[in-house]
Amino acid sequence: MSLDPALRARIDGVLADNRIVLFMKGSPAAPQCGFSAKASGILNGLGVEYGHVDVLADPAIREGIKTYGNWPTVPQLYIDRELVGGSDIVEHMLNTGELHAALGLPEPDRTPPAITISDEAAEAIRSAMADADPGMALHLSIGPRFDANLRLAEPSGHEVVAEANGIRVYFDVASAPRAQGLQIGWTEGPRGAGIAIHNPNAPGPVKPLTVAALKARLDAGDITVVDVRPVEDREFAPFPGAEVLDQASHDRLAAFDKATPLAFLCHHGVSSRQAAEHFRALGFRDVHNVEGGIEAWSSEIDPSVPKY
Repeated sequence: MSLDPALRARIDGVLADNRIVLFMKGSPAAPQCGFSAKASGILNGLGVEYGHVDVLADPAIREGIKTYGNWPTVPQLYIDRELVGGSDIVEHMLNTGELHAALGLPEPDRTPPAITISDEAAEAIRSAMADADPGMALHLSIGPRFDANLRLAEPSGHEVVAEANGIRVYFDVASAPRAQGLQIGWTEGPRGAGIAIHNPNAPGPVKPLTVAALKARLDAGDITVVDVRPVEDREFAPFPGAEVLDQASHDRLAAFDKATPLAFLCHHGVSSRQAAEHFRALGFRDVHNVEGGIEAWSSEIDPSVPKY
């Protein structure tokens, strides 16, 4: 299939303007598929600057990039105008150190993370591994949003290996630093028993914030309010000084320092909680949901704000 010359010129221009380019679904702040999340998470973890193209927002490039590099899927990573490959290849090159070399970075740090495994969890793991095929090893991957995936698989030889309570745990290069201080335990409850993983590096839960507490924080100037309401609601009952969360502003807000205290506001505190959970998953560590929303603010703090 031939590529339209104008479209080829557009892609050439993107690659000429950026040494590293990731063609992906969504954006690095909000990837729209697991493979794009993996590839962008790897690049983010390495701290490199890179351009990105959201193929979902550009159907012509979404199909054209497949022809351009003769590669059938997205994401696609280019370095120095050369196609590297998709997320699985990027992950493999990360673990071997080839990606670091291609990006001009030092060799990856292969220092094993300090982890702990309880006696109960160690016993359960040994029992499970006793029934596994020879040569299988316990792998634990920690995603960029700190989701943990524990599985049995054959080692590739490039993993970082940590040991605790007689159990060897294999980490990929990206997961190892995210696992520092990780605790693997055993839990029993109404839903049954099983392995429980506590990661002290993961963002904490969304915290409820009363409007009185929000007022005090705003007076102190130590919190940013993000208004997630539709434009017509904001215009009818404005919250002065708030950042606005919409499709156009999402990536800008997601690029804030992850230590920035954020308070999410909506009409009654429901949709704002969903937005707060989303930003917590992006790595923000101090996230609040304004309980009662603008309705409570009008009732308890500022009666001049119209109710609706």
